[in-house]
Amino acid sequence: MIYTLGQLLNRLTFRQLQVFQVVFHKLSYSKAAEELGLTQPAVSAQMKQLEAALGQPMFDYVGKQLYVTPAGAQLEKVVREIFSDLETLQMNLYQLEGKLRGELRLCVISSAEIIVPYLLKGFLEKFPEVEVRVTVLNRTNATDRLLQNQDDIVITGIVPDTRLLSRQPFYDNLLVPVVKAGHSLLEQNDVSAQAFFDAGFLQREVGSGSRAAIEGFCKSQRIQFTPVLEFGSNESVKHGVIAGLGVALLPFANVISELKTGVLVMPTIKGFPIKRSWCAVYPSSKQPTPVMQAFLDHLRDEGDKCLSEEFRYP
Repeated sequence: MIYTLGQLLNRLTFRQLQVFQVVFHKLSYSKAAEELGLTQPAVSAQMKQLEAALGQPMFDYVGKQLYVTPAGAQLEKVVREIFSDLETLQMNLYQLEGKLRGELRLCVISSAEIIVPYLLKGFLEKFPEVEVRVTVLNRTNATDRLLQNQDDIVITGIVPDTRLLSRQPFYDNLLVPVVKAGHSLLEQNDVSAQAFFDAGFLQREVGSGSRAAIEGFCKSQRIQFTPVLEFGSNESVKHGVIAGLGVALLPFANVISELKTGVLVMPTIKGFPIKRSWCAVYPSSKQPTPVMQAFLDHLRDEGDKCLSEEFRYP
């Protein structure tokens, strides 16, 4: 039976939509019940009422696995927008009272995770009632989440060339050459970029912003190289260099401690460091919430100051 909008509104509740959204992301009634603090029968009851009101199943069981139906996928998009609009409304109402309160959903590419605590410290001191949720991913996955409205802002070094995203640069992200102390390259004068890459280069995985920047640099300089190993994080690449497996180009912020202690050394090589900017990225079609705008303003006004104090380049 297809209900009119008025009849549908009489049968749907926000609680049903909340339960649906958690089941959608968990793909499990029992895990959804655990997160919501409900029993599994209570979750099942809410879903049955929701499906009865909409006249279609939201999920199907195949064996013991829960799968989203086409109707469920459509509903999730609507529910996501409804809850996002309600969250913005709540922030706007607080703002009318001269307060800033709400959630900031940040997604940070893995090479930027070390700088984010320093950015958040000053922001949360100014706005202590804001709740921040941080997710760390590689660049490709972070962009996908942003376009699906799962996050408010992504902190990244390379922004896809698309009109779907707006960007706000706020600080230089320097990719610097590093070798283990005592490496043979340190005994040579006028080391070329090609010689550096030929010394056993350790590379990030496909989808990494650092890898994309390095590949772009090599293409522009007509440098060819074959990596000896590939790693899934800057931390693992760094420890690969420390272990003597090869050389690498890493964000300066990620190796500053090892450079200070002398565990790693930054050789002088023409063309390095590779200069990029950290950027705050958000969907062009999305009007920033008050909390988003406050954080963007903080990055614009205080971002360089916050980070230059901690990560000053020689």
